[in-house]
Amino acid sequence: MPTFQYSALDAQGLEIKDEIEALSQKEAISKIRNMGYFPTKVRARGVGKRPAAAAALRPQRRRGAGGRVRVKYIAQFARQLSTLQDAGLPILRSLRILEEQQRSGTFKRVIGYVGDDIEGGATLSEALGHFPRAFDRLLVSMVAAGETGGVLDLILSRVADFMEKAQKLKSRVKAAMVYPVVVLTAAFIILLLLMTFVIPNFTSVLTEMTEGADLPRLTQVVLKVSSWIAYSYGWAVLLGVPFGIIFVLRFMRRFRMGRWVLDSIKLKLPVVGQLSGKISVTRWTRTLGTLISAGVPILDAINVTGETAGNEVFSNMLGNVHDSIRQGDTFAGPLKQSKTVDLIVSNMVAVGEETGDLDKMLLKVADNYDEQVDVLVAGLMSMLEPIMIVVLGLIVMTIVLAVFLPMIKIITTMSV
Repeated sequence: MPTFQYSALDAQGLEIKDEIEALSQKEAISKIRNMGYFPTKVRARGVGKRPAAAAALRPQRRRGAGGRVRVKYIAQFARQLSTLQDAGLPILRSLRILEEQQRSGTFKRVIGYVGDDIEGGATLSEALGHFPRAFDRLLVSMVAAGETGGVLDLILSRVADFMEKAQKLKSRVKAAMVYPVVVLTAAFIILLLLMTFVIPNFTSVLTEMTEGADLPRLTQVVLKVSSWIAYSYGWAVLLGVPFGIIFVLRFMRRFRMGRWVLDSIKLKLPVVGQLSGKISVTRWTRTLGTLISAGVPILDAINVTGETAGNEVFSNMLGNVHDSIRQGDTFAGPLKQSKTVDLIVSNMVAVGEETGDLDKMLLKVADNYDEQVDVLVAGLMSMLEPIMIVVLGLIVMTIVLAVFLPMIKIITTMSV
């Protein structure tokens, strides 16, 4: 009788690794569950080891397959693979079909190598895990749960739904930021050109008109700023500052403490912080709800969610929740104590725990916050337009006044 190696979680959430004899993988899973364990990985002993020749060729054949793949291609791949699995096609044949129809060269090679791994004896989740830049931990964990539960087609469909919703949310936020960024960039360039080439020409004219008298304070300030920009490489400083800020922010994000500091500051900003917080809640609740509904053990699901939350403050919160649950506490208790999320979130999680529908409640929270994000984005856009108009108007008015105040002063003096 074949022997299967398995990893499972007991009632306390502790991981157990052992072997069991069964006629098939499904029978092995059934036996493990009858023992009171929740299986997370079940594989026939010896399966998954590639032949030595294939293993030797693997590094050379996979050069160029390590690039990132766009999310929409991954979502489309999951949707199509789900359809083929639902139709009853073997996983290897399904992958070869999808490989042939791919236009993206990088992703085409990745799917081909995933098929090679499966042909060599690996499971789909193991094969996908070899390409972390294309398939993230969330996808790999859900596929592993689908393989264990025998519902791979359903899980792949849920993965596609999740990715499509996440991508739509990201696209909405990006689209909302395009207009103000373009307007502010154009205004900055125009003002820089104005201060570099136009205003300096007024310096000698204004000095002659006032016949050595002191210029108005506003005019002096504008002329000094213009002189610094035009003749003291101020233009280089102003152009370099945005790139310097981007470099510093990216450098800080390489460290966990830096990410936590930046994310904490971002959450405290007016309007933007509220929008960022709601986007983060939408992301982690949808991720966690999708993983739990797919059959991933809650502790593993929280670990994956913490890594993909996109905000270090929420990642730390989920880490504390994970530790509390491992010690026998509820989900809602530490969530409420963290004060990172609104009470409505912790209350709905508490109801989900009591009714046994935690996954459904988390997805409802995500849908609710998704709608709130739409309202906030629309409100932010309607607020940004008048603010930008007022700010640009004040800047232009300052420059115009700086130029015309000396003339007004001369006219006033002559009339007296």
